[in-house]
Amino acid sequence: MMPPRATQAPEPGDRPADDLAPPPPVLPGPSGAVAIARRAAWRGALGAVLAFLAGHAWLHGVDLGTVLVGCLALLVGGFVAAPRRGGPVPRSEAAPGRVRHGLAEALLANIPDPVILIDRRSLVIESNAAARALLPSLRPRHPLSFALRDPDVLDGIETVLRTGEPLKTLYSPRVPTERAFEVQIGAMQGGEAGRSGPNVVLFLRDLTSAQRLETMRVDFVANASHELRTPLASLLGFIETLQGPARDDAKARERFLGIMRVQALRMTRLIDDLLSLSRIELRVHVPPTQAVDVVPLVRQIADALGPIARERGAAITLDAAPGPHRVLGDRDEILRVIENLVENAVKYGGDGGRVAVSLNTLPAEESRAPQVEIAVRDEGPGIAPEHLPRLTERFYRVDAASSRQQGGTGLGLAIVKHILNRHRGRLVIESTPGQGATFRALIPALIPALGDSKKAGDSKKAGDPKKAGGPKTEAAAQGQAIQGQATSRRPI
Repeated sequence: MMPPRATQAPEPGDRPADDLAPPPPVLPGPSGAVAIARRAAWRGALGAVLAFLAGHAWLHGVDLGTVLVGCLALLVGGFVAAPRRGGPVPRSEAAPGRVRHGLAEALLANIPDPVILIDRRSLVIESNAAARALLPSLRPRHPLSFALRDPDVLDGIETVLRTGEPLKTLYSPRVPTERAFEVQIGAMQGGEAGRSGPNVVLFLRDLTSAQRLETMRVDFVANASHELRTPLASLLGFIETLQGPARDDAKARERFLGIMRVQALRMTRLIDDLLSLSRIELRVHVPPTQAVDVVPLVRQIADALGPIARERGAAITLDAAPGPHRVLGDRDEILRVIENLVENAVKYGGDGGRVAVSLNTLPAEESRAPQVEIAVRDEGPGIAPEHLPRLTERFYRVDAASSRQQGGTGLGLAIVKHILNRHRGRLVIESTPGQGATFRALIPALIPALGDSKKAGDSKKAGDPKKAGGPKTEAAAQGQAIQGQATSRRPI
């Protein structure tokens, strides 16, 4: 049996066997590189001269002239091949640090969120495009505080450098727009040679959209609760009055019951609007596929709201271009859009005014298909410019007291906006204080196929003139189709 082989204890400077990867070469400085290159040049020249003299002595022997020529060649070759001081020194391989730096730049460029790398002195080492877009004054080798002047972030960097533990803080710039970021600050080992301490990396996560959604949710719950609390408090007050002092007062009972009915109807409208808005939002990603002619819908709403307008001393006029105006849509939802726009114009357009409803198909533009335009114009007091961007927000009112007196819920235009979004349309609001307001609902028009349009034209010609064109004669219908510009205008 062989005795066990004695193992030698590792020296303090030895590394383990699985860590035998060669260390990266340390490149000399400029003066050391020139000296090394000069020594290499002289060694090369000496080797060439010795080889020449050995060959000549082998063939012809050694003489004084050959030795002098060899010495002269050595001097000339050494001086010519040696690099000059301050000249470029060729290198055989790139520094590994430069390769790693290129990989870091490529990695940062593909991160969509802002990322900033700084050293222990808070000087910017590297940043990606998102960080430079957020902080335009961010510059390499400049202090981070020149571009990001937030005390919480700067104090967090100092804390990370002192403790080495990562932390999170908030950064909320207000210029040019108000935004919110969660800043994750962490220490990153492996700084540059000759520098003590770790580098620090800042990762900024955008929370703006999430905070806006949360704010909208909180505001919606608060507004809905407030809108329901007011009529409920009114109902409870009248019920207590009827149960107490007005128990035997028939006249007061009738008056209170009428007010209670109005408040109950207000709550019913509010709940109906909330349910409608919820149903529309659930289907907003599903585009409608049914072909709908908008002309009979506009006439139906004008006829239905005509008596209400007359009670207020107003008149509804309809100006519809000839021919069908078809869209891909949901009939009930388009009816709701027209109803909300016309009802708002009647309520807030002022007594004794005129509500003009027009229907037309706009021709195609360079980047937009033909669109069916439903325009409703009133002659009311108009809307100030600062209110226009917020009119489609839920429960937003220009005049809250007037809106509640008119029976509004504050959800009408929000419903219109969401319906038009589902139909891939848009709402345009134009108003000048003192000159009324115009609301335009634009929905992409349905362009029929060529065969379908021919069939429709043939059937209209072959059918009864009264059925095809209404109360007009066939000649009048043909003349209107040829002109292409005639419109029907009627007061309701």
